[in-house]
Amino acid sequence: MGLWSGNLRVRLTAVFSLLFALAGGAVLMGTLILVDNSMDYSLNILMADRYSRLKPDDYEGATQLASSAYASKQAILDSMHANLLFKGGLTLLAVWLVVTAAGWFVAGRLLRPLSMITATAHRIAGRTLHRRIDLDAPPGEVKSLADSFDSMLDRLDEAFAGQGRFIANAAHELKTPIALNRTLVEVAMGRPDCPPQTRQLGENLLAVNLRHERLIDALLTLARAEDAVTERRPVDVADLANIAVSTTEPLAARQQVQIVRELSAAPVVGDPILLEQLIRNLVDNAARYNEAGGWVRVQTVAKPRHAEVVVSNTGAVISAYEVPALFEPFRRLTDRVGSARGSGLGLSIVRAVAKAHGGDAVAVPRPGGGLVVRVILPRALPVPAAPRVVPAVSASGTGADHI
Repeated sequence: MGLWSGNLRVRLTAVFSLLFALAGGAVLMGTLILVDNSMDYSLNILMADRYSRLKPDDYEGATQLASSAYASKQAILDSMHANLLFKGGLTLLAVWLVVTAAGWFVAGRLLRPLSMITATAHRIAGRTLHRRIDLDAPPGEVKSLADSFDSMLDRLDEAFAGQGRFIANAAHELKTPIALNRTLVEVAMGRPDCPPQTRQLGENLLAVNLRHERLIDALLTLARAEDAVTERRPVDVADLANIAVSTTEPLAARQQVQIVRELSAAPVVGDPILLEQLIRNLVDNAARYNEAGGWVRVQTVAKPRHAEVVVSNTGAVISAYEVPALFEPFRRLTDRVGSARGSGLGLSIVRAVAKAHGGDAVAVPRPGGGLVVRVILPRALPVPAAPRVVPAVSASGTGADHI
């Protein structure tokens, strides 16, 4: 890894700095060799001139002159080497520092468009497909990359918007015939001459009809939860948990399940209707898929930066590898927890609502059986830009759905 790991700006600056250091060192060495050759040549000419002034038979004078000339020449070359290396090295070091700082600045300027692309990708991960890079730069590779990224976002935004419209419109279109069926069955059951067999059949049809209505309401809630949260108000999730528990207590009594409340003030900012639906789904699931004589514990906790809603229950033993499937739409554990009675959207809605509020939902199996679901909600919801607009249809009711 070494130099090639870590921040790209640091790596580019390091490469610029290393290349300049190598180039500067090569130039300094080349300069030293050229100056050395030039000085050696000049000193040789000077010594030859002095030799020419000696008498031809003055061998002693020539020997002394040669010895003195060699010592002087070596001293001059050594002094020149030391002076050039010292002053040239200091100059190279100073320029290297300046070039390194300039490389850091230039690398930052060159990588700024990539930083914008990265920031946009992070915002998209937070469900803001309406954002675009819209890079204002001359034509080039980075400009082409940014424009391609924007085009991809346009297609993704259209695809997700179309999916949301399809779910909302399909659910709305299904509500009308189902409501009509319920009315017709109730009218038929209300006749004085209605035989017991027809009444029993009508009750079964109403139960099936109710399940379909809950499924449609769950689809509408899921489609709404996967959009940006537009209605944001301060709300205490402890109050919402109280409402959810009170709504579920009749079901818990029929299931012979005790609900334990451990609620403390946990204020957040968000959509009260969606948050109440989230908690109601959790409590309803925990009570419905339990065992006779079991219990459900509902807790709300306030942390410095977030609030938590924790719902745990007794019940069938669930393996850790099966937990992720519980958060997928229409996935149910039909073999042990009897979840075929539900639509498989309960925990999908819980996680979608939590993520729409900037939080998350996680679950772990409880030792001995049951499940512990923890929902984490930020204390303050980030202010989104203009939300993705999906033509919505009115939906009456937000009935709880189950895993």
